[in-house]
Parts: sequence; structure tokens; C-alpha cells
Amino acid sequence: MGQLFQELTLRGVTVRNRVGVSPMCQYSSIDGFASDWHVTHLSSRAVGGAGLVMVEATAVEARGRISPHDLGIWKDEHIEPLARVARNIEMHGAVAGIQIAHAGRKASTARPWEGGGPLPPDAGAWTPIGASPIPFATNYPAPSEASTADLAELRAAFRAAAVRALAAGFRWLELHGAHGYLLHSFLSPLSNQRTDAYGGSYDRRVRFLIEVVREVRAVWPERLPLAVRLSCTDWVEGGWSSDDSVELGRRLKAEAVDLIDCSSGGSSPLAKVPVAPGYQVELSHAVRRGADIPTAAVGLITEPAQAEAIVAEGRADLVLLARAFLRDPYWALHAAHALGERAPVPPQYLRAF
Repeated sequence: MGQLFQELTLRGVTVRNRVGVSPMCQYSSIDGFASDWHVTHLSSRAVGGAGLVMVEATAVEARGRISPHDLGIWKDEHIEPLARVARNIEMHGAVAGIQIAHAGRKASTARPWEGGGPLPPDAGAWTPIGASPIPFATNYPAPSEASTADLAELRAAFRAAAVRALAAGFRWLELHGAHGYLLHSFLSPLSNQRTDAYGGSYDRRVRFLIEVVREVRAVWPERLPLAVRLSCTDWVEGGWSSDDSVELGRRLKAEAVDLIDCSSGGSSPLAKVPVAPGYQVELSHAVRRGADIPTAAVGLITEPAQAEAIVAEGRADLVLLARAFLRDPYWALHAAHALGERAPVPPQYLRAF
């Protein structure tokens, strides 16, 4: 019997298999509200056999959106539309997860299919906030440096977002600490040049993320898993490294984090990323082994045998797929068939399998 279609239990939540839908921004919200698009997009992947379906990066404050069309969880009115999403995921047998996020200095941009890049002032641009007043790239505006008061407000925003996620019925929560967004911008020396208690040494640069984790864990029930997505390397000399991620994984485990979602990059446009099938899997393996914490692997995982090997060889506890699920909402059902495993086929679809 293979490993990819074995259950995974973290705390009081059991995921029916080791295949998850990675958070993928849809840029399809108005004022942060989830819509019919989100229900259809995400519940179809649950019907398609995924064990975990995660809602995209969901902004904890309006200023923390990547684009004006990002999903949000910064006000109570967002709860019911998100609850509809969660109910539809769960009714089809998957665990409903949500990633809460703040875009930091990479906020206020256009949607990818509208050119991306910073919004012009006449398109509703706003001033982003970051660890230091360092723009992401030469054509990006310099963010305002988060003050002590700002940090308190941001911690409270993440805490309130976790409370709303629980009220909406999600059973898996992930903090977005990767891809150059706010939490990652504190971790990386490329974007954090502060001279106060949140910058300089490693201990000071990881401080804000750990404080946010504590705020969230205080309101997120002990019975439910908490994950953190990390960019496990910046792919830039002098930036955040895989060794840094292993050490942070140890510290996050001590803070009752249950899984590290291992991605990479995003803090510099100069990064030289060795993109290839499964190119981030060894980062997951390093964190899993070095920090003794469950991990998820993500990034160009496309083939059933590849995904099975990652889990069977102990390089990750969970595989997260993104574009593969965009191409094929039923990837998990097809993978189970290819591997000769029992697939979680809805009874309405059995005649086709």
C-alpha cells in the first residue's frame, strides 16, 4: 500500500489523504468578499479527491491585499461568505483550510492579467507597509516602516482574522510567512534593516513572526492544526537560508505550530531560482529532518508517482499542488487510479470510475 492516500492526522483533524490544494490567489473579490467563483473553484477540488483544500491568501487588513481584488478577512461581514466556501469544501469530504496573510511591501499591485506591478495613483493605489522602507524592486514604491504602534495593530489583525476563520468553520489555519510578504519581510535581511528590537540579529528578525504565532495560537483552538508557510530560502546570497528555516522550524514547533509549508523565494527580483520538477522538496526534507516537525512540499509537483515518492521517502508529510489542480480539478482521483489506490470518488461519479 502506498503512502499518498493514507490519512494524515494533526491534532484533532484527520485529512483523508496526503494531497492538498495549495492556496492560490484568484484576484476575484470585491471589497474582500468571497463569491460564487470561490465556492465553485474550491469545492470542485474537494469533489476531485483532495484531502485538504486551502483558501487563497486572505488579507487580515485592507492595506494587506496584494491587489484591490484580493480575498479578505478583516471585517466580520466577510465571515458568512467564507463560511459558505468552508461548508462546500467540507461537504465533499475535504478539510477546509485558509491562509491568512498580509502582503506588506508587495501590496497595492494590479492583477496579473492586467499587467501586474504597482498600481498607479489613479487606479486606487495605497501606501504599503513593511519591515523597512525598502522597495521590493526599482519600480515599486518604498513602503512605510512599521512603527511599534503599527506592529501592535498588525498582531491584533492576525488574531482577529484567526477568530473569524474559526467562526467561518475552517479547521486548518495557515499563516503566510513567505514570498516576500509582510511576515517574510521581517525574517529576511534583504528586506529588514531595522535597528530596533525587530531587526539586526536572527533572534530579532524572527521576533515579529513568533509574536504573531502566539497571538493566533491563543485564539485558535488547541484541537485544530496551525501551519506556517515559509520561503525556506531567498535564493540570494546574504538572504534568508535553509539553515535559518530549520532553526525557525524548531522555534515554531515550540510555539505549537504543527506543520511548515515549505516554499521559497519572493523577497528579491534578483533571486536565481533553480526551477525544476520538485525543486523545493529538499527544503521540505531539510526542515522536516532538522526541526523534527511535519512539513508540506510544494512546487512543480505534477505526477502521481512523484508525489507518492515524496511522501513514501519521508521528504514531506503532505504534498500541495497548485497549477496541477488548475489544469485538472480531479488530479487526486486520477492519481489514485494511476497508483492503484482506492480513490475518494463521490458516489454520483462512480459510473465513470
